[in-house]
Amino acid sequence: MSVPDYMQRAEDHQTLLVVVQPVGIVSEENFFRIYKRICSVSQISVRDSQRVLYIRYRHHYPPENNEWGDFQTHRKVVGLITITDCFSAKDWPQTFEKFHVQKEIYGSTLYDSRLFVFGLQGEIVEQPRTDVAFYPNYEDCQTVEKRIEDFIESLFIVLESKRLDRATDKSGDKIPLLCVPFEKKDFVGLDTDSRHYKKRCQGRMRKHVGDLCLQAGMLQDSLVHYHMSVELLRSVNDFLWLGAALEGLCSASVIYHYPGGTGGKSGARRFQGSTLPAEAANRHRPGAQEVLIDPGALTTNGINPDTSTEIGRAKNCLSPEDIIDKYKEAISYYSKYKNAGVIELEACIKAVRVLAIQKRSMEASEFLQNAVYINLRQLSEEEKIQRYSILSELYELIGFHRKSAFFKRVAAMQCVAPSIAEPGWRACYKLLLETLPGYSLSLDPKDFSRGTHRGWAAVQMRLLHELVYASRRMGNPALSVRHLSFLLQTMLDFLSDQEKKDVTQSLENYTSKCPGTMEPISLPGGLTLPPVPFTKLPIVRHVKLLNLPASLRPHKMKSLLGQNVSTKSPFIYSPIIAHNRGEERNKKIDFQWVQGDVCEVQLMVYNPMPFELRVENMGLLTSGVEFESLPAALSLPAESGLYPVTLVGVPRTTGTIAVNGYHTTVFGVFSDCLLDNLPGIKTSGSTVEVIPALPRLQISTSLPRSAHSLQPSSGDEISTNVSVQLYNGESQQLIIKLENIGMEPLEKLEVTSKVLTTKDGISVSGFPLSSPFRQVVRPRVEGKPVNPPDSNKAGDYSHVKTLEAILNFKYSGGPGHTEGYYRNLSLGLHVEVEPSVFFTRVSTLPATSTRQCHLLLDVFNSTEHELTVSTRSSKALILHAGECQRMAIQVDKFNFESFPESPGEKGQFANPKQLEEERREARGLEIHSKLGICWRIPSLKRSGEASVEGLLNQLVLEHLQLAPLQWDVLVDGQPCDREAAAACQVGDPVCLEVRLTNRSPRSVGPFALTVVPFQDHQNGVHNYDLHDTISFVGSSTFYLDAVQPSGQSACLGALLFLYTGDFFLHIRFHEDSTSKELPPSWFCLPSVHVRALEAQA
Repeated sequence: MSVPDYMQRAEDHQTLLVVVQPVGIVSEENFFRIYKRICSVSQISVRDSQRVLYIRYRHHYPPENNEWGDFQTHRKVVGLITITDCFSAKDWPQTFEKFHVQKEIYGSTLYDSRLFVFGLQGEIVEQPRTDVAFYPNYEDCQTVEKRIEDFIESLFIVLESKRLDRATDKSGDKIPLLCVPFEKKDFVGLDTDSRHYKKRCQGRMRKHVGDLCLQAGMLQDSLVHYHMSVELLRSVNDFLWLGAALEGLCSASVIYHYPGGTGGKSGARRFQGSTLPAEAANRHRPGAQEVLIDPGALTTNGINPDTSTEIGRAKNCLSPEDIIDKYKEAISYYSKYKNAGVIELEACIKAVRVLAIQKRSMEASEFLQNAVYINLRQLSEEEKIQRYSILSELYELIGFHRKSAFFKRVAAMQCVAPSIAEPGWRACYKLLLETLPGYSLSLDPKDFSRGTHRGWAAVQMRLLHELVYASRRMGNPALSVRHLSFLLQTMLDFLSDQEKKDVTQSLENYTSKCPGTMEPISLPGGLTLPPVPFTKLPIVRHVKLLNLPASLRPHKMKSLLGQNVSTKSPFIYSPIIAHNRGEERNKKIDFQWVQGDVCEVQLMVYNPMPFELRVENMGLLTSGVEFESLPAALSLPAESGLYPVTLVGVPRTTGTIAVNGYHTTVFGVFSDCLLDNLPGIKTSGSTVEVIPALPRLQISTSLPRSAHSLQPSSGDEISTNVSVQLYNGESQQLIIKLENIGMEPLEKLEVTSKVLTTKDGISVSGFPLSSPFRQVVRPRVEGKPVNPPDSNKAGDYSHVKTLEAILNFKYSGGPGHTEGYYRNLSLGLHVEVEPSVFFTRVSTLPATSTRQCHLLLDVFNSTEHELTVSTRSSKALILHAGECQRMAIQVDKFNFESFPESPGEKGQFANPKQLEEERREARGLEIHSKLGICWRIPSLKRSGEASVEGLLNQLVLEHLQLAPLQWDVLVDGQPCDREAAAACQVGDPVCLEVRLTNRSPRSVGPFALTVVPFQDHQNGVHNYDLHDTISFVGSSTFYLDAVQPSGQSACLGALLFLYTGDFFLHIRFHEDSTSKELPPSWFCLPSVHVRALEAQA
C-alpha cells in the first residue's frame, strides 16, 4: 500500500468503506450534488438490533490499497455506488457494461453495488431492478437516501454472514492464512502442518474476526477477539499482524472511551441505539476504570462459546493510558517492515488524534515527529503538499501553533516547487495566509500597536516577503502593495538601514503601477485585509490645534446681563468634571475657529528612516463640520528628530469640529492615520468650536514694518508694528489703509488709541485720532531747565528716547456680527526720538510797549548737523553742531485769563496743585503756538518744531501775561503804546485821556493818578523841571472811580506845550490802601511820547 489516508481516525476501524464514482461523463457539479446526499447517510440502526452500522464514503480510492482489506477490514471496499448520465435507450447497454467494468476493479471485496442512472426514461426504467435506480433528472430524485439505506442494509447482511462464518469456523487445521500483499512470496514452501503455522493462522483469523465484529457494531465481542489475537500472535512473533491486533484493540477502546470521535467537530458521531452505556462519554478521562465484559451480556449470535473462558480474565477495554502504550507498541512493530510504512504513518496520525483529546501534547508531538521521518515511496508533489498540510493540522490540533505554521509554510513552498510545470501560486498564497497565526502574525496593523512585539520578527519578515512575492506572481499588485506596506509599518523597528532602503524601493516600484489605498481588500476565502496606514512614516508625537492669529481671533461681545457665566453647574469647582476619565484628546479647546478662515494644526513629527522622507498630500481628517483640507508636502531629513509641521484647512460650516487625524501619501501609499490609533501621542484637545464668518481686515501703512515688537502691559496682542526715527519736534504723516480681504461685509468699525507709558518725558501729539485713516505723529520733549554751567555738556542731550503707541480697530460684520462676535486689529507704533534743539535758559525783558515783551532764549543744537532756528517774527539763527546761542523774540503779552476752561477745571483734578499744573500746561501750549519756533536741517532736508513750554517758570509767565487791569492812554484820541511819538503844535491844548478796563474777577478802585512830564536828554539825565514849558489845563492829577469786573472807567485832562521838543509823560499812581492790595504788575501804564512842533502859520 503506497497511498496513505491522512484523514484516518481510530473510529474508522468500525466503518464500512463505500466508493462512489461516476461512470461515463458526468458533470462535477451534478456528481458532488448526489455525492453529498449519499454521504449524509453515514450511519443506520440495524433492524431488530441495537447495533449501529457506520459507513465511510470515498469518491477516489486506490485499488492497491484494497489489497490490504484482509489485514484491516476497514480498508476493504465493500460497496460501490456509481452515478451516470444516460438519455437514450440505445446508450443503456453500453452504460450498464461500464458499470460492470467498474465493479471488476473492486470485485474481489465488494459485498454489493448500485448504479444510479439519471435522464433515462421508457420501458427500461419500468423494469424492476435491485442494483439499478433510475431518475429523470438530478432535481427529481427524492428517494436517493432511502435507496442508500437499503443498500447499507444489504451490506450488513453480507457482513454479518461473513462474521458468523469466520467466527464459527470449526475446520481447525484448515483455517486459511491471511496475508498482506508483500507476504505471499515469503510463505511459499512453508510447513503448513507446524504448530507455529497453525497458531499464526488462528491469531490472524481472530484478529480478522475482531475487525468484522467491530464493523458489525459488536464492540465487546471485538475486544475479546483482539485480546485473544494478541496472545496468539505474540507467541509466534508475528509482529506485523500483532501490531494490527494491538491497533484494533486500541481502536475499539477509543470508540468506547470517546463516543464523540477523535476527528474534532467534523468527526463527531451520533450514536443512535448504541449498545454503549450513557456514561461512556465520561470515561475519556485518564485513569478511567477498565471494563470487564460479562459473558451473560453477549447476544445469542455473539462470539464463539469457546472463547467464553477468556472473557473473565481478560482486561478487554484498555484504559486511556494503555491505549497510547499499545499504539506505541503497534507502531514499533510496523516500523520493522519497510512495506508497512503507510500503516505506520496512519497509526501515528490516529494516536495523535487520541492524544489531542487527552490533552497530552508532548507525547503527541513525539508521534508526529516519528511520522515525519517515516520513509514512504517517492511521493508526487501533490502528495507532499497533502502530507505537510496534514502534519500542520495535527500540530495545530495539539497546540503546537508555530510547528504547525512551519509545515504549512513547507506545504506552501511545495506548491511552487521548481519541478512543477505550472506552479500553484494561489494555493501557495492561501497556505501562507494560514501560517500567520502560528507565527503570532496578524494582518491587522492595530494588533501591533498594543504593547510589546509578539513572535519572532525575523521569521515574520521572511513570511511577509513570501506573501508579497506570491501575490505578485498571482498577478495581484494591490495585494503586494498591501503586504509590503504592512511589512514596512509593523516591522520597521527590526529592519536594518539597508533593508529599509530595499523595502521602500520595492514599494515605490509596486505603487508606480498600483497606488496603495485605504480600501479593505477581500480575498476569495472570505478573509479581508484591513488597510495599513503609515503611522510611523513619519512618527507623530504631538498634535496641537493652534489659535487664530491675534488679528483674526474672534471675541464675544460682553452681555449686559452677564450671560457669559456658565450655567452648567451651580458650583465654582466640581471634582467630578475636573477629573473626568474621558479621553484627553476629546477635550474641547477654549478658543474658537471662524468659518471661512484658514485654521492650523501643528504636528511634531519624526523621521525614523535613514534617508530623506518625502511626504506628499499631507492634510487633516476632521468630522462634525464641512472642512476643506489644504494638503501640504514636506521633506524630512534622515532621522530628523522632532520636526514641527503645520497642517491647514478651512471650515466651511459652523458647529463643533473634531480633528480625528491626518492623511499622507508616502512611497505611493495613501494613509488615513487616526489619533486614536497612534500610541504615545500627546494632545491638548482635538475639538474646537467654529463660529459664523466675520470680515477680515488687512492693514497697511505708509511707514515700514518694524522688527521691534511692542510688549504692552495690558496684554494686548499687536498684529502689525511700524517704526519711525524722528528728531524731537519733527512731524511724520502716517497713512493707514484698511482693506477687507474677507468674504463678509464690514458693518461696524470702532477706532481707539492708547499711548503706552514712556519715560524721559516723551509724549506724542496728534492723539486721540481725528481720522481713522490719517494721523500725524510729532514727538516732543518736556524739557527741564538746565543750569548755565552745564550747558556745554552736549552728552546731556544726545540720549535717544522712545515712544510707543497702539491703534485699535474693533470691527464686525456678516453672520458673526449677528451672533455677537467681533475682531480686534491693533497697530503698534514705535518711535525713536533723537534730540534736536534744546532751550537751556529762558528769560524776559520789557519792551517799549506795555503789551509786549522780549523773550530771551539760549538755544543749543544737540544734533551732528548744522541747523537753523527761526520764528514767525524773526530771522533764522544758524547753529553749528553742538553750538549754543541766544536769540531774542519780541512777543505780544498773553491774556491767560481769557483761555477757555480746560477739562481739568471741571472737577477731574480736585487737587489744587494738579489744577495749577493743568493751567500752566495750557498756557505753555498757547505760548508755543504763538511763538512758532521751528528748526531746519538743510543737509537732511528735515525740519520740525521747538517748544519752550516745559521751561516757562512762574516769573516768566507773569512777565508774558497781560495785567488784569488794562490801562490805555490816548493823546488827542490816539492810543500811545508804541515808539512813535504823538505829534502836536505848540500853543494848542492836547487832550489826554486815561482809560481803565477791569478784566479781573473783582471790583477795583478808586485810583488817583498824577501826570509827571519830563524830558530825556539821551545821556541818562531826565529833566522834570518843566513848569515853564508845559502847562496843565486843569489839575495834573486824575481820579478814577471804582470799576466793576468787566467794567470800564476813564478820566480826561489837557496839556498845553509852550515850546517845541520831545516830551515824555510819566503817569504815577498815588499809594493808598486800595493800590497796595494789588500786585505792582497790575499798574503797567504805557509811556507817552509827545512831540511838540511849531505852530503852522
